[in-house]
Amino acid sequence: MRISATAAPAVSVKTEGEASDALRARLVGGLLSAIAETGYAAVTIADVVRHARVSKRTFYEHFKDKDACFVEAYEAVSARTLRGIKSAVDATRPLDEQVSSALGAYAAALEINPRLTRTFMLEIHAAGPLALKARGEVHQRFAQMFCDLVAAGRARQPKLKPLSKVMATALVGGINEMMLVAIEEDRPAKVREAIEAAADLVRAVLVAPGK
Repeated sequence: MRISATAAPAVSVKTEGEASDALRARLVGGLLSAIAETGYAAVTIADVVRHARVSKRTFYEHFKDKDACFVEAYEAVSARTLRGIKSAVDATRPLDEQVSSALGAYAAALEINPRLTRTFMLEIHAAGPLALKARGEVHQRFAQMFCDLVAAGRARQPKLKPLSKVMATALVGGINEMMLVAIEEDRPAKVREAIEAAADLVRAVLVAPGK
């Protein structure tokens, strides 16, 4: 799974002694705002620092290049999206409802900013091998989320099949491919259709035949 984001809000002009992590956050926000305008491929360092309201020197004090900033942005947005998905899940409900809630929250995240979603889903290859490595790590976090949901759900619904990390990773990959097709067609309704298909896929994996 890959995740979408909202464009970064406007930020204030740099003040003396501003912390390094705050500056990094501003630069990441600047990149997200620039992507929302033009897409990743067209973004320049000048665009990033213009949105972040800092100098190019400040950018290079914190990031080696645009791709390094992209990786940090991708990881930050992914973490925020994962938190949103987890908060949407009511652990007291049946697992089927939890899965539907999780996938619904994911779809909502994808729909917030279509251009950023397209960048994180389709343009990530342009950001180089570190971005692809980050994507793999994000997939593993989502796979672990599914494993945790199923492990907790089986305590109340023992007829559910266990979910291994390998199978969870395969589920995440399958869901990701469904989202890619929907986004490539640039049809918002397709995203919701893909989410419904993803829910069916998860049910097929977790529910034993005849149960």
